[in-house]
Amino acid sequence: MIAIVDYGLGNIRAFGNIYKRLNIPFFYATTAKELSNATKIILPGVGAFDYAMEKLNSSGMRETLDDLVLKKKIPVIGICVGMQIMAKSSSEGVSDGLGWIDARVEKFNSTNSSMYPLPHMGWNTLIDLKESPLFLGLDQNPRFYFLHSYHYSSSVGCSIAQADYCNKFSCIVNVGNIYGIQCHPEKSHHNGVTLLKNFAELPDA
Repeated sequence: MIAIVDYGLGNIRAFGNIYKRLNIPFFYATTAKELSNATKIILPGVGAFDYAMEKLNSSGMRETLDDLVLKKKIPVIGICVGMQIMAKSSSEGVSDGLGWIDARVEKFNSTNSSMYPLPHMGWNTLIDLKESPLFLGLDQNPRFYFLHSYHYSSSVGCSIAQADYCNKFSCIVNVGNIYGIQCHPEKSHHNGVTLLKNFAELPDA
């Protein structure tokens, strides 16, 4: 069953509402004991990198998350800041990330603030998509909703989709059972619903 990690950040109800409509079983995990029952995990997040790590570390679920993801290889998808904290670090703060992905998160280098204001907010097209079960049934040029000022660089080796804002950046990454999504599928209408359905249909560990 899909566990939506509730550590105080992210619009977790939006994910739950989508899975309710799809008749896909899920639950909200607020403790390590609850989380231990997961066969898949959604790690949402909004706000600042350091604050997200502080909230996650104080939730009591960090050790169980590491065990499920790194040892038991449970499929996990991080959304927005949930994706960013999967990296080793961020220029936004000083805290260590989860370190599940060998990457550092950087701020957009927007030299033209009128053309590329921060945050990057609104609809953008995914480009350079690689073959992935997450992308089955998406539009040919799928558009997703974004809201962020920090990102993975385009050169990260695990990128499976990019977007272009100021420059190309990696907006979806994948390492084994670990997926990170910088955009917001829960706000991206039919393409977002399709992606979340595809995640639910990935084989369990």
